[in-house]
Amino acid sequence: MLQRRRIIGLASVGVLVAGIVVQAIASNGVYASQITSRSLTLQGVGTTGGSAPGGTVDHSFAFTLPTTGTLGSIRFLYCTLPGSISDPCTGPTGLDTSGATLGTSTGATFTSAVSTAANDIYITRSAASGGGAVVEQLLNVVNPTNANGETFFVRIASYTTTTPSGGGVDTGTVAAATARPIVLTGTMPESLVFCTGGTVGLTSGVPDCATATSGAVGFDRLFSPTDTAIATSQMAASTNAGSGYIITVNGPTLTSGSNTISGMSTLAGGDLGVRGTSQFGLNLKLNTTTTSTPAVGLEVAPASNGTNYRGEATTGYASVDHFRFVTGNTVADSGFSSLGGTDAQIYTVSYIVNVPGSQPAGTYTTTLTYICTPTF
Repeated sequence: MLQRRRIIGLASVGVLVAGIVVQAIASNGVYASQITSRSLTLQGVGTTGGSAPGGTVDHSFAFTLPTTGTLGSIRFLYCTLPGSISDPCTGPTGLDTSGATLGTSTGATFTSAVSTAANDIYITRSAASGGGAVVEQLLNVVNPTNANGETFFVRIASYTTTTPSGGGVDTGTVAAATARPIVLTGTMPESLVFCTGGTVGLTSGVPDCATATSGAVGFDRLFSPTDTAIATSQMAASTNAGSGYIITVNGPTLTSGSNTISGMSTLAGGDLGVRGTSQFGLNLKLNTTTTSTPAVGLEVAPASNGTNYRGEATTGYASVDHFRFVTGNTVADSGFSSLGGTDAQIYTVSYIVNVPGSQPAGTYTTTLTYICTPTF
């Protein structure tokens, strides 16, 4: 009897060992392949940033499915912790996929998205061969609502069936996080930049009033009845005023004691220079040798385009070789195409003097003040 009991005991042990071996083989049989190159990008919608807590945004998944067999659905399970698709899962607070729809679907084209819980959604299609690199976008996902931001995990699994079933063929997990948005606030005040000088230069290609030189300007030659004396000054202006700016010239004509040189005011559109007559005038144009040698002046620069550059000379001061001087006149404005704000431009003011042979000798001077007035 004793010997028989031993044999039975050994048989029992043998059965137990066989059971363990069979169980281990079965477990290996359900192991899923690991999804590779996986990522989740939180994409902003409108003014809502992709990582905004509680924001309704788009979630774009990119990954590679190693299995190239039949593919019918892919499940996305949002959890507070990483893990396998079959592990217990607690959804992030406020995360909601119930209103999500399928957006971009490439690599393996799916047709729709089905949300089964606030944190559980799958995309589906007619089962067909699939695998490789894919991009799947879920639109209108509500991010977790923790105001200070929150890291969350999405467990992904692919299935041969059109609805998730079992532990998945390929599985993997991606991590993402919401974050408190950084709100930057700055103020652009009402702006007018205006300066005058002998010249106004550029800094990094932009007119710069810091480079303006002295406003003491001399004519290029002695006054003579047989020649035209010329001089130039410059001014720069910019504004963000909705109705733009106007620039006026203010001051007397050239004077030496009680003697004067007549301002050119006969024609509203500007007069031609005539040697041997009493004339003092100006314009804001590139003139020709009809007026003087060398030709005097430059066009406004940068040239007006009706968008961000609107400055232009006005009637009376905008015709080549025609000059005018009436104190208080508007010589320029930002009215090219339509009145409005403008980036900085440089105007070159050209001055001419003609005199008759009887012009009394003396040093003739004037002080001109240019006033730029914006209308906001």
